[in-house]
Amino acid sequence: MDNNKTISANELSNNNPSYLETIFSIANGHFGVRASNPVEKSVTGGTIVNGFYETSAITYGEKAYGYAENNQTIVKLPDFRTITICDDSKNEFSKSELKDESLNMDNGVVKSVYKLSNKDNQSIELTLEIALQQLNNQVVGLRYEIKSIDYVGKITVVKHLDIVNESEVTDDPRKSRTVNTLNYDKAQLSDSCEKLKVTTEVSKLFLNLALCAKGSLEQSYDLGKSDSITLDYVGFVSDIGEDLNLEDTPSFDDIVKESSEFWQRFWKSSEVKISGDDKLNQAIHYNLFQLTSSTGRDGRTNIPAKGLSGTGYEGHYFWDTEMYMSPFFAYTNPKIAQELIKYRHSILDASKKRARQLGVKEGALYAWRTINGEEASAYYPAGTAQYHIDADISYAINRYYDVTGDSDFIEKYGLEVIIETARFWKNFGSYSNVAGEKKFCFFDVTGPDEYTAIVNNNYYTNRMAKFNLEFAVKLIDEFPVKSEDFGVTKKERDEFAKIASDIYLPYDKKLGINMQDDSAFEKPIWPFADTPKENYPLLLHYHPLAIYRYQVNKQADTLLADFLFDDISKNQLTREYDYYEKITTHDSSLSRSIFSALAARIGLKKKAYSYFTDTVRTDLTDLQGNTDDGLHVANLGGSWLTVVAGFGGIQVKDDTLEITNNLPDEWNELSVRIMFRGRLLEITYSAKETNVKVIEGKPLEININGAKQLVK
Repeated sequence: MDNNKTISANELSNNNPSYLETIFSIANGHFGVRASNPVEKSVTGGTIVNGFYETSAITYGEKAYGYAENNQTIVKLPDFRTITICDDSKNEFSKSELKDESLNMDNGVVKSVYKLSNKDNQSIELTLEIALQQLNNQVVGLRYEIKSIDYVGKITVVKHLDIVNESEVTDDPRKSRTVNTLNYDKAQLSDSCEKLKVTTEVSKLFLNLALCAKGSLEQSYDLGKSDSITLDYVGFVSDIGEDLNLEDTPSFDDIVKESSEFWQRFWKSSEVKISGDDKLNQAIHYNLFQLTSSTGRDGRTNIPAKGLSGTGYEGHYFWDTEMYMSPFFAYTNPKIAQELIKYRHSILDASKKRARQLGVKEGALYAWRTINGEEASAYYPAGTAQYHIDADISYAINRYYDVTGDSDFIEKYGLEVIIETARFWKNFGSYSNVAGEKKFCFFDVTGPDEYTAIVNNNYYTNRMAKFNLEFAVKLIDEFPVKSEDFGVTKKERDEFAKIASDIYLPYDKKLGINMQDDSAFEKPIWPFADTPKENYPLLLHYHPLAIYRYQVNKQADTLLADFLFDDISKNQLTREYDYYEKITTHDSSLSRSIFSALAARIGLKKKAYSYFTDTVRTDLTDLQGNTDDGLHVANLGGSWLTVVAGFGGIQVKDDTLEITNNLPDEWNELSVRIMFRGRLLEITYSAKETNVKVIEGKPLEININGAKQLVK
């Protein structure tokens, strides 16, 4: 067993049950199972299905035209891990103590060992192993092994799909709301198999769950002092709107075998190895395992903010997908990257409708937070006003194209999205006089930094819109016939080009840095010295209007644009880094990875390493204090970005793969595997050299530390 690809509960300082449920959750893109205690009812445990949501009306004290109308809340379904074990007097072994828990990332198996006791304090040991099929992603396998500790006698084991309607009550906006509008229809198919149909009352979605035992779902056994009883079960989760085919039920061993084969293939194209810090090496493997587990792979679903490890943020999809998570897939698993783009293409009509609601006559505006394509953000200043999501999606499509060269896919799925988002920018912005020049501007927008809302000419937004329009021109020239099918004329193409060149990018000549927005530097700086540690994150302790009055950043904003485009001098980048670092709280888990990657590029090695240490172990140390709600999945992707684009210096420029060695002093060696233009590459960094090897595919010319090389 590879120690870099295992993690156990005894390595973690936080042993809160809901936290461990998150850390040892497993998923397959379609559904996830939290690692709940199987004999103690948990309000946070259960099964979470990607894209299975209920709607409810958003209640406003005062409502205005165009406000989001409905919540979309991911639904928590019955817990496959639950089991009831009784002694010969029908008393449950209901008191439990977790003895050990581990995740094996080579085969995807979670193993949990409990000491269970009855009311007479007689005890048995229960070991639960659980694995999910990854390709036939409707299947979960569970194996329970029961041994005597000091109880000898008859035991009765009962396992059903139990319905639990309990949930936490909280005012934390990052948590999910309660769903009480589910209808259940249970059918007993046989002594060994049952099915449960779940229907949402308002959104009108349904799916089917099933549970099948190798023997019976209710059975008694004689447990001797040296006996070991093994019970296997298989659970099923249908696709949304479909029934289940239970004719071919795999064994538990078959499920583990399929899972193991999937993860072995995954690591072959995605491996990252850090030599010099075992904890960080373990953490990056954990992050990539959970990121991939969390990701929808069917073109109809995406990546919930908490993955499938929890219901935080209501299971919504954000810009996080494109900016923090899809880069990993573009470079390692391009077929998954395709499916994420297909999802955005599938909700294009809803996005066009949203643009009209916002008073923009052409183009598409993607929802800030959504599952079904409709806007579900009830607070528009830090939600809908983040128009940059259009350009974020555009950037992700461009990245996929840069890395794969897949023109057929771009023509079929990417081109229309790029054209419609470009049309949005053309019609949303307007020309204005800026310091005597006629510039194209964007007013009343919010950038990535949610502590600065509704401003004019947010640098990140403007820079990304400029890119979006330029990319549209590039694709229109590349696919002229298909572009005409979408109504593009030469006049419109030229308008895109003209607007892109005229977009205003705010810059402060005195400081020599890009301004976050037109008014950013006019505001006083937040009184950090007078802010107690317990008042972070600020969003939970201060009114938004109090925060908006100051220079204070929740996360990287202008610096994120610097990271993405790498188009300013090192001196300017250093000045910008120094300025914005001082006013950034990192209250968002998205922030530290960008600060780390940029520090690596600049040569601020200590800062780069410090930020990365926090980033890569955010959930394993519960850095944000809310991992019990689910993993910070965008941060998982951000940790890979830091390694590959920061320390590894990997980016595509002028159609060429570039690699710059920024290895931290603390590491002996770094090795990463990526896919580029149909080739599998292994890149190995040490203090003195950078070696690139083609594992699969033809030789390739790339730039390594500024010099062109042919690698084989």
